[in-house]
Amino acid sequence: MKKTYPIARPFIDEDDKRSVLSVLDTPYLSIGPKVVEFEKKFADFIGTEHACAVNSGTAGLHLALITIGIGAGDEVITTPFSFVASSNAILYVGAKPVFVDIEPVTFNIDPEKIESKITSKTKAILVVHVFGQTADMGRIIKIARKYKLKIIEDACESIGAKYHGKKAGTFGNVAVFAFYPNKQMTTGEGGIIVTDNKRIHALCCSLRNQGRAANMGWLDHKYLGYNYRLDEMSAALGVSQIKKINFLINKKKEIAGWYNEFLKDSDVINPPVIGPGRDHSWFVYVITVNKNRKQRDEIIKNLDKAGVHAKTYFPSIHLFSFYRKSFNFKRGDFPVSEKISNGSIALPFYIGISKDDVKYICRELFKML
Repeated sequence: MKKTYPIARPFIDEDDKRSVLSVLDTPYLSIGPKVVEFEKKFADFIGTEHACAVNSGTAGLHLALITIGIGAGDEVITTPFSFVASSNAILYVGAKPVFVDIEPVTFNIDPEKIESKITSKTKAILVVHVFGQTADMGRIIKIARKYKLKIIEDACESIGAKYHGKKAGTFGNVAVFAFYPNKQMTTGEGGIIVTDNKRIHALCCSLRNQGRAANMGWLDHKYLGYNYRLDEMSAALGVSQIKKINFLINKKKEIAGWYNEFLKDSDVINPPVIGPGRDHSWFVYVITVNKNRKQRDEIIKNLDKAGVHAKTYFPSIHLFSFYRKSFNFKRGDFPVSEKISNGSIALPFYIGISKDDVKYICRELFKML
């Protein structure tokens, strides 16, 4: 039987299983001590004062925008090359996402193009650290200070990534991470909001729990809130996973190194490039190919027949039908993002894949070119 390679697979060991199962021997399946423990350990790892666990990265972005005061009529600068949640969260609060094209090498928002998009309605920059690599935060922070803009970091894909030695999640007013099974670490579903601001943290923790403040009764509510809580089993998995986060990241770096080794001599394949001063934490391994979109799609189709499951990563948000209809976007509006979207291929990338497996995947890929 032919071996197949999924696009991703979570790394779960016996410690993770024991941690989750231990919760079932307690009276707490929600709103319990494991969430508090996970928040403390994650904040310590990132280097922030506070962390507020939620049930998804999307929920985290929603609350982050609310707590820094983004609302109806505001504009938030962000990138079209991202998972759709980053832009959708801006719409949730009644604000408008204003897209800025990306750097052709790192695929992150291009600081050189930000200032031209700033208007009197601009209130924040929602930076997305794509694929495990930070944006150029030095230049972005200068722009934000010049125009008195808030910074939200969507670090959902970049746990452990660094910019000049400083971790993603420590540059903005507030940052959000996520723990879907294909991330550097997982809680199944889940996310977390980090900040050094005590007010932002307290409000996030209230809003995730139907707007109930910490000093209020069980059915007493101060704000219009949401059910964005993280359950105890997921938090327990997070506690176990964060203990080995450096191992998880380093193993991903090793696998990325194997891909880089086998793909380095191609004039058709462009492996990922790490920008100056960045330390990549490797969420996914995405190449681009010097082919048109139809040819790229055919490569993915043929890889699948060979047992190698690959995907496009990412389509440009502004070309989704909802965004086209709502904002009149069209092809050519953000040419760099569109070019990367049309040529991108995410290859199988997970702990447990061997160097020989990677060699096979690359050999099959070369056959398709």
